[in-house]
Amino acid sequence: MLPAPHKVEPVSAYDAAGRLDKAASTIHLWALRYGARKLGKQGRKVYYDLNDLRVIEREIRHGHQVPATPLDRAEIADACPLWLEERATKAAA
Repeated sequence: MLPAPHKVEPVSAYDAAGRLDKAASTIHLWALRYGARKLGKQGRKVYYDLNDLRVIEREIRHGHQVPATPLDRAEIADACPLWLEERATKAAA
């Protein structure tokens, strides 16, 4: 079964680092280690799917194993119980 489509948001490693509060080198490491979804390249700058990087970051933060492919990660993008709890807590605040 294909996951529900999400809005694709292309970001460079540097931009993703700022939005995820990580170092750009961490984003590059995730791209290599977990095969973060690449959307394209312009010159030397590679653009990644921010939503895929967010799932990778969330799974690492929660101590879960990061799914092997972007498709597997897309399937769980909105399914993590800890993420849903965090989201509900932020909405209540």
